[in-house]
Amino acid sequence: MSEPRMVEVRRKILKENDLVARRLRDRFHRAGVQVISLVSSPGAGKTTLLERVLTDLGRDHRIAALVGDLATENDAARLARFGAPVKQITTGTVCHLDATMVERAVETWTLEEFDFLFIENVGNLVCPSSFDLGENLRIVLVSTPEGEDKPLKYPTIFNTADAALVTKLDLTDVLGFDLDALIQNIQLVRPGMPVLKVSVRTGQGITEFEQFLLKRRSTLESAPTV
Repeated sequence: MSEPRMVEVRRKILKENDLVARRLRDRFHRAGVQVISLVSSPGAGKTTLLERVLTDLGRDHRIAALVGDLATENDAARLARFGAPVKQITTGTVCHLDATMVERAVETWTLEEFDFLFIENVGNLVCPSSFDLGENLRIVLVSTPEGEDKPLKYPTIFNTADAALVTKLDLTDVLGFDLDALIQNIQLVRPGMPVLKVSVRTGQGITEFEQFLLKRRSTLESAPTV
């Protein structure tokens, strides 16, 4: 008896989220800031990757970051060491960020002061797939210790992402990880999706990943203002 009511409530929540996300996307576009959200399971390396990106791209670009976690401000403290504006969004029991959380977090920021805004979502491959955050680019991370079948188990998050990033590439041989099988599974779920591969530890693929972000930003700059 309660199922139809639950579906109705969920639809209402998602509709309201989409309205806020649309408002955010328009605001981001007018400010000229490239907004990139990172989604993954816990421990895939989102924060470590952001530390490297803040170091490299932060030399020539203005970067800010929002970090989502159920508890603690540990990740925000890690990123703040690199001198970029960082805010922690603590969600409590909520397993994802939503557009309203993002809107509240950026309300005191002058977005025109940033070239890039990174949003590190809560570690989860299920809930974040349903919530648009107004981002220009959503990247799903999958680390080599997680297994080659991750896209098959969690197809929705891959279908809502714009690119996939394989992390901890330096562990491929150690774990006997089948990189080709992972890429094949990603393409089965989302044909044509760009797949990048990095190891923050060794630096492998980092330049290519950062060039990918810069290229996407140049596309944003050339797009007409809404």
